[in-house]
Amino acid sequence: MSSKVTVNNVNIGIDEVSRAKIAEGLSRLLADTYTLYLKTHNFHWNVTGPMFQTLHLMFETQYTELALAVDLIAERIRALGYPAPGTYSEYAKLSSIPETPGVPKAVEMIGLLVEGQEAVVRTARSIFPVLEEVNDEPTADLLTQRMQVHEKTAWMLRSLLEE
Repeated sequence: MSSKVTVNNVNIGIDEVSRAKIAEGLSRLLADTYTLYLKTHNFHWNVTGPMFQTLHLMFETQYTELALAVDLIAERIRALGYPAPGTYSEYAKLSSIPETPGVPKAVEMIGLLVEGQEAVVRTARSIFPVLEEVNDEPTADLLTQRMQVHEKTAWMLRSLLEE
């Protein structure tokens, strides 16, 4: 008996319903991460004031890290057998991070990025229950790494708001 392997025939030890739930959660995480990437890049371009040099460089480091992260998240969705969302309209529907109209002042930018970093952590954390049910260690590992980065970045940004 020969078996035919197809794109839709993913057999990694996680049932299709669970893979779909995980991919849906990761799609929300991807949307949050990309939205935060875009916001951080926007703030990098538009920050002004006495903290310009510090924030310009910090935001560049952060958006560069986020650009690499979106690829890892999208590739995990694909490994689970589902298409990764990749349009602004999809991200707008899936993301928990609102757009920021206009150009806020530097201190407001920092606060908005703290909120964005924490939103990504909450989205990542919300996926864990289904991962634990099916022992999806690769996704759990990815989420743990993402949460560590975002929690540390939120802490560093919050530190800039202390007086």
